[in-house]
Amino acid sequence: MPAYEKLFRLDGRRAVVVGAGSGIGRECARALTAHGAEVICADRDAESAALTAQMADGSPYVLDVLDPSAVSLAAAELGDVDILVFTAATNVRKRLLDYTQEEFDRVVGLNLAASFAMVRAFGAGMAERGRGSIIGFSSIRAYTVEPGQGVYAATKSGLVQLLRTAAAELGPRGVRVNAVAPGVVETPLTAQIKANPEWYDAYAAKSALGRWARPEEMAGAVVYLAGDAASFVTGSCLIVDGGWTAVDGRFEPPN
Repeated sequence: MPAYEKLFRLDGRRAVVVGAGSGIGRECARALTAHGAEVICADRDAESAALTAQMADGSPYVLDVLDPSAVSLAAAELGDVDILVFTAATNVRKRLLDYTQEEFDRVVGLNLAASFAMVRAFGAGMAERGRGSIIGFSSIRAYTVEPGQGVYAATKSGLVQLLRTAAAELGPRGVRVNAVAPGVVETPLTAQIKANPEWYDAYAAKSALGRWARPEEMAGAVVYLAGDAASFVTGSCLIVDGGWTAVDGRFEPPN
């Protein structure tokens, strides 16, 4: 009989959370630990990684994902990794005609190229061992865009397809690969919007729930995708957006 009471337990599994220094990554690390995983809290900022490790009862690890050789070294040093979660991303909010090549390269470099390096480095070890779960953070901008977010949206859409391809290629070797697509979440990446009351309220009004998400509200999706509860889930993108992409406009018909 299936042990349903253990569906969400992650005991005996090693997880690496990249971008664990703040926001969604930090809460994912805490949630994975709470469900029994051994968690490595990886971030470019050593102090932030250490703080999250203290909060999550995990181990800090300094990692600059923009350096492919550092990513490969991390995969080798950290040994048998069962779960990889990566949340690190950046955004330059400009219209396409105002973008510089340097800004384009910076957004693509972190959001897409670094993700490619992580999937390859950690996915190879998982495939050799015949097990593993990779979870990358995309965005609702993979599906719906607005002026000033074109390059960010392109990377997040590209990430979904990259992870789907990895799911197809690594699935026969026991590795599951999925994406999570948040709506608007109160994190350091969205601080610019949060600081503008009109912008903040407009974004809140877009979701069916009428508010922004908190970082901890993304953690449940990661716990689900990481373990046996999602044993037949791969190549998917789990949208956690408070109904943003389900709502077409804000017209309220009369009663």
